Amino acid sequence: MLKLLARFGRPYLGHILAVIALQLLTVGAILFLPALNAQIIDDGIATGDTGVIWNLGGIMLAVAFAQLAAAIASVWFAARSAMSIGHDLRAAIFRRVSGFSSYQMSQFGPATLITRATNDVQQLQMVTLMSLSMLVMAPIMAAGGVVMALREDAGLSWLVWAAVPVIVVIMVGAGLKMMPLFRQMQEAIDDVNHTLREQITGMRVVRAFVREDYEAKRFTKANQHLADLAVGVGKIFVLLFPLISLVLHIATAAVLWFGGMRVADGLVEVGSLTAFMQYLLQILMAVMMATMIFLMIPRAMVAAKRINEVLATEPELTEGTREADDVAGHLEFKNVSFSYPGADEPVLEDISFTAAPGQTIGIIGSTGSGKTTLLNLIPRLIDTSAGQVLIDDVPVAEYSRAALSKVVGMVPQKAYLFSGTVASNVRFGAPNASNDDVWHALETAQARDFVIARETNGATGLESTIAQGGTDVSGGQRQRLAIGRTLAAAPKIYVFDDSFSALDATTDAALRDALAEQLSHATILIVAQRVATIQDADHILVMEHGRIVDAGTHDYLSETSTVYQQIVASQVGHV
Repeated sequence: MLKLLARFGRPYLGHILAVIALQLLTVGAILFLPALNAQIIDDGIATGDTGVIWNLGGIMLAVAFAQLAAAIASVWFAARSAMSIGHDLRAAIFRRVSGFSSYQMSQFGPATLITRATNDVQQLQMVTLMSLSMLVMAPIMAAGGVVMALREDAGLSWLVWAAVPVIVVIMVGAGLKMMPLFRQMQEAIDDVNHTLREQITGMRVVRAFVREDYEAKRFTKANQHLADLAVGVGKIFVLLFPLISLVLHIATAAVLWFGGMRVADGLVEVGSLTAFMQYLLQILMAVMMATMIFLMIPRAMVAAKRINEVLATEPELTEGTREADDVAGHLEFKNVSFSYPGADEPVLEDISFTAAPGQTIGIIGSTGSGKTTLLNLIPRLIDTSAGQVLIDDVPVAEYSRAALSKVVGMVPQKAYLFSGTVASNVRFGAPNASNDDVWHALETAQARDFVIARETNGATGLESTIAQGGTDVSGGQRQRLAIGRTLAAAPKIYVFDDSFSALDATTDAALRDALAEQLSHATILIVAQRVATIQDADHILVMEHGRIVDAGTHDYLSETSTVYQQIVASQVGHV
């Protein structure tokens, strides 16, 4: 945790030094005020000298205002530093996660990554803020309080050495009890996030199978576990503060009791006794503040460990440097294999084929044959385990991510739309696209008519709103908008991963005709489950168990490929 905070706090060292200087000024003023108060009592009130009272009272007022100004400035610099560190941590996590491969993303899971980028960072922010606000002040106040208390009356010093250890024992005992609870709480927050995210995403499935009660019980169980842990921590805090208050009140009573006897014996003056009592309370409050921060540290340590796990994970996909200004779009797979780490068998094995500009490649095969994995290699969502994927005879790993995104446009198997408008979604890959370009892409994608007719919240057409994930449009409309988004970017290579599955046969045919007319210059790869979607492709690859078992045109495969014949037969009832 300390290394992480030191690394991200280095740019704000000036702010942190300002906090320390202001805290010294604040503590100095706090420690000076009881001494002035004692002098007013002893030299002014006891003797009836109003001049001394007015002079020392004015000094006390000036010191109090200086302490207030220093405290405000100190908190401002501390908050600025803590929030800036949190901002940089979230940005670093986001940048690191953005470079993860699909496999690395699945290793962590979206729920825990969300928690690590939000709640875990917040824990570090709070510890940083509290440490800068209190932890710097606490030792200075405690040490200064001891010196000033002994200066006022050394005979009562034993009260300090009796009260401080009691508070330390109480706080440390509470910390040992809360440490395991804090660790479990972070994991429980992950669990709640995971359960809730899954239920929101799968709401239609839940309703379709009337499983609301079951899912409600699942969420209640996860939520109750988190609540029980939080209540457990709360119970400790409920006992903690009354115990500390008891110690403070006993210490105050002891000062008045034993101090009163010393005043009666003429060993100490009333003002000095009053100042000693204030210093004792300041010492105890300083110890309490420091220990309270130490109670927060275990949870922050857990959070720091989880954040470090993300930041220490090196992205599998290294960044290339080559630009793609004159790329034609010639694609080649050369003896490509891919295996997930630790897997017994490869997902893809010895894949070789070429695709030239103006050519359409269809890919078909049973579920789990590796079709989607093959396409994911082209935009480098994952990297090959062996062999090479080349664009214009250059390995895709040598291109920068920005260059590769200009060359390769992909419509994923699960079409995803972002919250915003139709226009913002279509412009996602082409921010500078004009309205005419957007409408042209939508027309090619067979989405123009329903976009024109669409009206939401008083907005129509391109400005009509889209909910997160595209949940307010049908599956076919979502696919067509996703296709339009890729078309607006105008890449050299188009990759459609089962992107027509939700379209009816008429729309599917119209879309394929439009693509053939508009993209005659581009390289197109289409993964499909329906034979009709790829039967007009220039070349069809038939995949089985991660291998290309047959290749050719529709007519050729219909006569020679047993696997292709079985697929055709299962869809049309005959070969």
